[in-house]
Amino acid sequence: MNSDGQKIAVLGLGPMGRALASAFAGGGHAVTVWNRTPGRMPAALELVAAAALSSASESASEPAPAPAISIAESVQSAVHAAEVVVACLIDNEVVRQVVDGVDFGGRPLVNLTSGDPGQARDMAAWAASRGIGYLPGAILTSTPMIGTPAGTVLLSGDAAIHAAVAPALSALGGRIVYLGPDPARASAFDVALLDLFATATNGLLHAFGLATAEGIAPTEFAAFATGIGSLLPDMATRFAEQLEAGDFPGTRSTIASAASGIRHVTAAARAHGLDTGMLDTVRRAIDRAVAQGYGADGLGRLATAFRLEVEPGRISE
Repeated sequence: MNSDGQKIAVLGLGPMGRALASAFAGGGHAVTVWNRTPGRMPAALELVAAAALSSASESASEPAPAPAISIAESVQSAVHAAEVVVACLIDNEVVRQVVDGVDFGGRPLVNLTSGDPGQARDMAAWAASRGIGYLPGAILTSTPMIGTPAGTVLLSGDAAIHAAVAPALSALGGRIVYLGPDPARASAFDVALLDLFATATNGLLHAFGLATAEGIAPTEFAAFATGIGSLLPDMATRFAEQLEAGDFPGTRSTIASAASGIRHVTAAARAHGLDTGMLDTVRRAIDRAVAQGYGADGLGRLATAFRLEVEPGRISE
């Protein structure tokens, strides 16, 4: 362990938990691990140690010492062995079950478990009610990127706790970003980005399904699909500027033209027996915008059209 190393406990040894433990150990921290399924810990520990040693060796000019990693028999012993506790479990309810009743003794809990913004606020209030110093976060990169310059983790919540744990968390990647005191802010970014990933990925897969149904070979289709993906960075920047300005010029394309296009696509997909649920959602948003008089506006306006009008007792689409 280097002179700046800390004692860190990692609760949860799923794929991401193992990646976190490896990055901490590879960064010179003494790591104690705990898993809900004790029988899996020895094998998981071997993977963690191997990855940590590889990471440490890559960044060292001399042969790296064996990483300091140990197994805790209980959550309480893992917490007592650490200065910083990091949780990465299946969901926030499991985090509550695991740490409820544990004496943290002033040690901070960094929760990198996935969840939605409402859960993030609830967890922060729950931790505060039990006297646990708490900092939630969201991991935005896949397991191979953890501990590399591309590793990205968002954090939000108590600023003093962030300042205390920031040196240790820097081992997780090159972009460890603190977003401010709202404990739900990191989760808000996470769910919005997951929304983008889920709809973009499944939109691509749906398009492959439609192309295949029309007799187009997947590799033949992919040659053109890559061009669609290259449009997204410019669209993200342009739409963001339009949304902040509240101005949606229809100089490139209009919502009215999108209304025509989405009907052609939906009809073709339905003719081949494909599920058109995603396309129907987009069509309804376009129809709402047109009905509100925005047909001549640019596509950026549609970001405001996905919100359903909620009335007592029903949802209107």
